[in-house]
Amino acid sequence: MAKGHRSQIKRERNSNKDTRPSAKLSFARIPVQKACFVLDAIRGKDVETALAILAYNPRYASTVIDKLLKSAIANAENNNGMDRSKLFIEECYASNGPIMKRVQPRAQGRAYRIEKRMSHITIVLNER
Repeated sequence: MAKGHRSQIKRERNSNKDTRPSAKLSFARIPVQKACFVLDAIRGKDVETALAILAYNPRYASTVIDKLLKSAIANAENNNGMDRSKLFIEECYASNGPIMKRVQPRAQGRAYRIEKRMSHITIVLNER
């Protein structure tokens, strides 16, 4: 059992909170593998370079991640007062979300399962 009063425990837990600006997209209709192709291209880059890469990337995931990156930049500027020119992508990752299971009719009365995968995409920024 934890020591201390409940409010003290909560205060200690919240003091260790990560203060880096970030943005998270939950339940994106993109499989993790396809999202990671785009995320690997921008990881560690400064935000202007990353936005340029995303603008010319032909994959569908790049449009979704572009919007998410712009949201993270806005969070950094408005909530943390950071300078946009010094920002870079410190972490970006996609984790598995739920899977929608559908059925595709096939020949001779069979049914194949189709899995429509989702992902949770997170982008964390920091200043150089």
